Amino acid sequence: MTRADLKPRKPGRPEGQNNLSEEILDAAEVMFAEQGFAGTTLRQVADKLGVNPAMIAYYFQNKDNLFRSVFTRRGHAISAARMERLAALSGRSYDVEDLVKAFIEPAAALYGNVQGRAFLKLHARLHMEPEDLSFELRRAVHNESTHAYAGAFGRLLALPDREIYQRMSLLIGAYLYAFSGTSRLTELMGNDDDPMREMLQTTIAFGTAGMLAGGGLRERK
Repeated sequence: MTRADLKPRKPGRPEGQNNLSEEILDAAEVMFAEQGFAGTTLRQVADKLGVNPAMIAYYFQNKDNLFRSVFTRRGHAISAARMERLAALSGRSYDVEDLVKAFIEPAAALYGNVQGRAFLKLHARLHMEPEDLSFELRRAVHNESTHAYAGAFGRLLALPDREIYQRMSLLIGAYLYAFSGTSRLTELMGNDDDPMREMLQTTIAFGTAGMLAGGGLRERK
């Protein structure tokens, strides 16, 4: 038994803390983003908050469920915002750039705060996590909005469904890499005071050009 094992722990909710489950999700979000699923333990999350690990088990049962809750909390919000924007576009004439913007902006908006950036980094590294868990979460969170946007792109682009999904996959990879904080942009640009300035506009322009590559627009009736 080590000295750490003998250290007394608070038996439950810290005094004055009214929403421990959200605090757990915030702490776990940052730790999963930095250390990955395998490198993060419930005890580490508990130690970060100064609570007994049993409190995390009380709310989330196990690490798999904690990871699911961390990802779906913001993931579902992003997908819902995408669907709202797509619904707003459906009432008027729209083009490919409008779709790319509506798809990217709800996720890119998270870059403005520490927790949001942690989620973007977590999302960007999701492909490195256990495949069954990664695919489960992607299906649960993104299937509806991804299929909806693929259909909308398909109404504008004279491309087979396969190629539309391929291009959307590249679009997703581009914005996640750009906004996840894992790129070398700061290093490459040296003394630039803000290498992320206008990154959203650049990413939208890049994504639009990618979706339009080859000039495959359908004729408007």
